[in-house]
Amino acid sequence: MKKFIFMAVIMVFGLALFSGCATIKGETTGEYIDDSTITTKVNAAIVKDPDAQYFKIDVTTTKGDVVLQGFVNNRDTEARLVTKVREIRGVKSVKSLLKIEVKK
Repeated sequence: MKKFIFMAVIMVFGLALFSGCATIKGETTGEYIDDSTITTKVNAAIVKDPDAQYFKIDVTTTKGDVVLQGFVNNRDTEARLVTKVREIRGVKSVKSLLKIEVKK
């Protein structure tokens, strides 16, 4: 019986902690999970791209709005990535803050 009570208390605290993190940013738990899923899919698209996979690109997703920050080797790579990101389910908008890395 003590184990059951202990596990119930742990579950309640765990759920409160998980949902609390999402509400700090003003989003529900479902929105937080959706944004995490979108971010994961965007990162996968970047890794699969032959020109972008070696560059550092940070992805931020908030309520379906995706922001890409970092470096690419040319504007064609940037345009291709933005197109791929727009095709991901749940993406509402894409903002590219990507810069061209100049090779010396």
